[in-house]
Amino acid sequence: MKKLILSLFIIGIIAGCGDKNKDYLVKIKTEFGDMTVVLYDDTPLHKKNFLELAKTGAYDSSNFHRVLEDFMIQGGNVRPDKRVSDGPDDRIPAEFVEGYYHTKGALAAARQPDSMNPEKMSSATQYYIVDGMSWDMMSINMRLLNQKVSELLQDTAHADLLKQFQELARNRDSKGMNNLAIANRGLVEEKFGVDLTADVSQYPEAYKGVGGSSFLDGEYTIFGRVIEGLDVIDKIAAIDTRRNPSTGEMSTPIEPVFVTMEVIEMSRKKITETYGYEYPSDK
Repeated sequence: MKKLILSLFIIGIIAGCGDKNKDYLVKIKTEFGDMTVVLYDDTPLHKKNFLELAKTGAYDSSNFHRVLEDFMIQGGNVRPDKRVSDGPDDRIPAEFVEGYYHTKGALAAARQPDSMNPEKMSSATQYYIVDGMSWDMMSINMRLLNQKVSELLQDTAHADLLKQFQELARNRDSKGMNNLAIANRGLVEEKFGVDLTADVSQYPEAYKGVGGSSFLDGEYTIFGRVIEGLDVIDKIAAIDTRRNPSTGEMSTPIEPVFVTMEVIEMSRKKITETYGYEYPSDK
């Protein structure tokens, strides 16, 4: 892996070179459809690294090995047969940029936890794409809602509602349970005399109407975003998963979602016209 990283930074044949009026998109192809991502110039180390891995086929036949609905889908484990954590030589320095947030579709680098990686350096290969909570969920005090729903279900007058939750729990449908709780928000507010409206002023403007995973901001490097194929994120995030024996979370896909990647060169003007993405310098 160390040799791979060194080659990426020595070759330097993609990012930072050539016609400044052109850019490179990466198309991530899956059985559920394609996602097209643009990579940020403000994170040059991550951009160069990701482009080179995609161009050389390093990601082809890898898969989204960690999937958590309403949170993110993670891929880029190019050595699944080796249970070896990234070492210092397999990491990229963090490139935090003010104004980049973990909104739905954000592309960011996975990393080892602070206890092993206090500088928050990124994995050289593993990445994730934000699915995140919907804006509706972010606008509701979900912790209080779920607490009050649990109290509500102890009332025998709501036995039918209890059965609905139990069925969703048996199917491990956490999103369905959240949606059912939200659907009964009015009932909960009336019965317990509570206001379940969340303080949305805590969220940057970028999250409004879009949603995401705001608690990750400032912790992981965001280096791009999906500009076409947001629906594909939803489809992958909704696949059936099993428990990961190492972490205990329900995040390992029962059926693997393999990817291949294609690097596409295109003028920046055409990218803006085709995908509606505006480069910071053009705003």
